[in-house]
Amino acid sequence: MNLGLGQAVLAAHLAVIGFNVFGLVAIPLGGWLGWRWVRVRWWRALHLASLAVVALQAALGRACFLTIWQDDLTGGGHADPLIARWVNSVIYWPLPIWVFTAAYLAVLAYVLGLWWWVRPRRAGVTAL
Repeated sequence: MNLGLGQAVLAAHLAVIGFNVFGLVAIPLGGWLGWRWVRVRWWRALHLASLAVVALQAALGRACFLTIWQDDLTGGGHADPLIARWVNSVIYWPLPIWVFTAAYLAVLAYVLGLWWWVRPRRAGVTAL
C-alpha cells in the first residue's frame, strides 16, 4: 500500500473530472457568449479525447484506470484520510456499471454534438 501515491492519483482523478465537467458547461456557454478560447482546437480535442477514454472504458465494462490504480495503491481505500474518503464518496457512486456506461456514452454524444455546434477553429485561423 502506498497511501500518498494513492491520494495523488485521487487528486489527478478529481482534476480530470473537473476538467471534463468544466468543458461540458464552458463550451456551450462560451460559444453563446463569444468566448474565443472555447474554440481552441487542441483544448477541445483534449476534452473530447478525455471523455472518449471514459466512455470506452465503461463500454468495455471496465472501471476507469485511475480508479483501479487508486484502489491498488490504497488497498481498497480503507485507510484513507477523511478528505480522501469524502472525495471518494462524491465521485464513486454505488450504481451498476450499465448506468455509468449509458451516462458516459450520452455525455460523449453531447461532446461530439458540441464539436459541431461550437466548432473549434483551425490552427492559424483568427476569425470565429
